[in-house]
Amino acid sequence: MIFRGMISGKKGQLTVFIIIAIILVAGVALFFLIRQNIFVSQIPSSLEPVYTTFLSCLEEDVLAGIDILESRAGYIELPAFEPGSDFMPFSSQLDFLGNPVPYWYYVSGNNLEREQIPGKNEMEKQLGNFVEEKIRNCVFDSYHEEGFEIFLDEGNANARILNTRVDVSLNSDLTIKKGEESVVVSSHDVSVDSEIGELYDSARDIYDYEQENLFLENLGIDTLRIYAPVDGVELTCSPLTWNANEIFNNLSAAIEDNTLAINMVDNKYFDLDLPTEHEIRFLNSRNWSRSFEINPSKEEILISTPVGTQPGLGILGFCYVPYHFVYDAKYPVLVQISGRNEVFQFPLAVVIQGNKPRKALETDAVAIEIPELCGQKNTMTEIRVFDSNFGNIEADVSYECSGTICQIGKTKNGIIKENFPQCVNGNVIARTEGYEEGKQQYSVLQQGAVDVFLEKIYEKNVQLKLDGTNYDGQATVSFVKDDGNSRVIAYPEQKKIKLSEGQYEVQIHMYRNSNLNIGTKTSNYCVDVPQTGIGGFFGFTKENCYNIEFPSQIVSNALAGGGTQNYYILESELQNSNTIEISGESLPIPNSIDQLQENYLLFDDKKLAITFR
Repeated sequence: MIFRGMISGKKGQLTVFIIIAIILVAGVALFFLIRQNIFVSQIPSSLEPVYTTFLSCLEEDVLAGIDILESRAGYIELPAFEPGSDFMPFSSQLDFLGNPVPYWYYVSGNNLEREQIPGKNEMEKQLGNFVEEKIRNCVFDSYHEEGFEIFLDEGNANARILNTRVDVSLNSDLTIKKGEESVVVSSHDVSVDSEIGELYDSARDIYDYEQENLFLENLGIDTLRIYAPVDGVELTCSPLTWNANEIFNNLSAAIEDNTLAINMVDNKYFDLDLPTEHEIRFLNSRNWSRSFEINPSKEEILISTPVGTQPGLGILGFCYVPYHFVYDAKYPVLVQISGRNEVFQFPLAVVIQGNKPRKALETDAVAIEIPELCGQKNTMTEIRVFDSNFGNIEADVSYECSGTICQIGKTKNGIIKENFPQCVNGNVIARTEGYEEGKQQYSVLQQGAVDVFLEKIYEKNVQLKLDGTNYDGQATVSFVKDDGNSRVIAYPEQKKIKLSEGQYEVQIHMYRNSNLNIGTKTSNYCVDVPQTGIGGFFGFTKENCYNIEFPSQIVSNALAGGGTQNYYILESELQNSNTIEISGESLPIPNSIDQLQENYLLFDDKKLAITFR
């Protein structure tokens, strides 16, 4: 019995200790929970209005910081700015209504893929820093006039972003005095309603969905194929021409409209079933930085020449023009995620290369490896860039070696001194607006210097004449330069051309209305095919013949004038003239496919008269 009593007594003591421990823990938790109220209740009533104003300032600063985070893709302190380039138009930030918004994904000016997505911890840290700085600007002027003395020491703020609210705790001594009464409050807590946590999570879901599926790139490719010439064939005997600037303008407008239509138009094509319950908007503007490139092209003009007009192809009995163009397109899209009263936004770059979407990022963005050559710049070289009169020119300088191009920098007062990678028979390249690209072969083996001369470009009016009379019909005007550069315009829609000094082959193809009707034609073709059975085993063949029917075709435009001329254009001719007058001779209006081909033979013998006026 005694033994049992001892056990019972120990159990009772243990129970008492547990109860005491629970009371202590509960008391501590209750203290921290209501300590702010305790402090506030200790503030004399005459000083409470000052502290109430201070808490209002703190709450306003928190809301202001949240607003900046949401409008700047989760940033208050912007990451380091990285400019774009001619090759890749994106900087590291999108200018949206004057507000710099850091890209979550972009491609830098030197062709490196970049991701800069802030985590919630980073957002909380930046919000805390923002509150620490801004709270010191709280205005107490009216209280000072009433005789209050208010002091706020340096402190630190901690923020916590939750789904439906943001909590901020500021630890800083606030001293309030008036007369004989004073109080010091050290800890200040506010909690504001905010959807930033939920909106940020939805933004990450949308971003990850795009990186995995590249739905924006695929939408861009569909837009490209609808609004621009990509692949096709047309039955015609005259060249097809397109103006690249018009194509880019049409594409820009179509991309802007189609991007805005995502999830906003009652159409299954634009309903992407995105992984979020929030309202999502996708924005693009034709005024934002973007880049379009088309190959093959000659300056602003895309030209596809007909098949069937060449000598020896009369057997076809018709003409057709096949075309295939390859596009590179880069443009920004701003994604906005809307809650009940708040909007979180972030931009990303859409990149289409060679009519195909870029490769998706599997996880975090990995920088495209810098070419090894460009990482070995170790030889100081001086580049001087001049015009034809030895005037200094500000230009972007790069160095090309074995197909690799390394960006060097921009000249100042026409000169740049930088380290170059070593290379034998490389090319120094200088580019600037208003001048032809300059290229000078130079081997970088030791320190040295090289001069690059750029030829100024002049824009001139073009007037064509046919048999001595002004001609305003359809024509293509080509100035093919000996260095491979060429200029082409589609006349009469375009009557201005940009030229520099140099040797050119000038070609004018004039087209006039024709009623040539190439009727349906059937041709018989025979080929040798392997025999079946034992004969095929020993390699015997037999003749197999079949008919091919060519459709009828009306040639509405046919080559009917022009010619070629080799001409060296002096810079003085470009400086002292407004118009280039080019005269050609007419050709017979063709009445058969053979005559049409004959005109192409006669064209080669026709010469042009070129006059600068």
